Amino acid sequence: MKRATAMNVLRWWWGLLLAFALLALLRIFLPLPFANEIIIFSIYTMGCNFLLGRVGYISFGQPAYLAVGAYATAFYLFYFGTNPYIGILIGIVAGIVVSLAIGLFFVRLRGDYFALVNLALAVIIYYLMQKVLADITHGDNGLWFLTNLASTPVLDISRPDQFFIFALLVAFAIWAFYKYIDDSIFGACCLATKLNEDKLRFLGYSSFKIRLVAFVIANTTTALAGAMYAVYLGFVSPEITSPSRAADPVVVTILGGLGTLYGPIVGSIAFTGMKDLVSKVIGNWELIIGFLLVFVMLAGEKGIWGTLEPFLKKMFARASVAAGTGDGGAKSR
Repeated sequence: MKRATAMNVLRWWWGLLLAFALLALLRIFLPLPFANEIIIFSIYTMGCNFLLGRVGYISFGQPAYLAVGAYATAFYLFYFGTNPYIGILIGIVAGIVVSLAIGLFFVRLRGDYFALVNLALAVIIYYLMQKVLADITHGDNGLWFLTNLASTPVLDISRPDQFFIFALLVAFAIWAFYKYIDDSIFGACCLATKLNEDKLRFLGYSSFKIRLVAFVIANTTTALAGAMYAVYLGFVSPEITSPSRAADPVVVTILGGLGTLYGPIVGSIAFTGMKDLVSKVIGNWELIIGFLLVFVMLAGEKGIWGTLEPFLKKMFARASVAAGTGDGGAKSR
């Protein structure tokens, strides 16, 4: 019994451990700034992936929630304190408060209306940070606070190499949390709001409350990514909430694999890699992303990870069977 329980626990964790072990190994071959950007962008995309894949909400307003976390952290580090951990915590709290306040109204909308009202929010936040609150945000010049960051014990996240370890641990915790949600009744209810909301209501669940909680979880994740961007760069400007980048998390979500657990990581690697590598050869690198996205959609809408996942599962299943056969043969001998 205990052995079966241990095997179930190992089966639940091994995919996460393997994925993040590979991500850590990539650091050996990739420049540190590239590796850090991949992890933060993956966290940024995870919120959009959850909204779109689980709840059925397509949001072009993710830069607004990214800016909430980034500016909350930046205000603390520029005006009030120097501890980056406290700054990130403030960014998370700001994400929860803003998401909850806005979500009470936004989650009543569906489809195109939800997408457009979130895009409008991104435009409003951009204008506020660039013009209306320019005395506080310093407008397009932004807030520079890199030299204000204090060294912290255990992991000094003011240093890029130790920030990578911190970001990797945070990402691992987030992926474990979303994996738990996927396997929970709440995750099933989120999917039901997308696929069969009438049946969900018939069973006695409040679809509004489920969508609201999902909205807060997703956008708090996005705010966390914004706070991490702020600490890593030591700088925040209105460009972080630019409406011109509103489609980026949606594109990466579809590119990696809509609704899949590891799609945001794979999509972020592909997207960031093309942006950093292809842009050196082709000025309009977005054109390549566009062609790749069209190809992914025509190939079955599963994305890169969604296409690879069945083959990997078969491969690991065969390896497990072979290992079991080998153990059985050894025992018989």
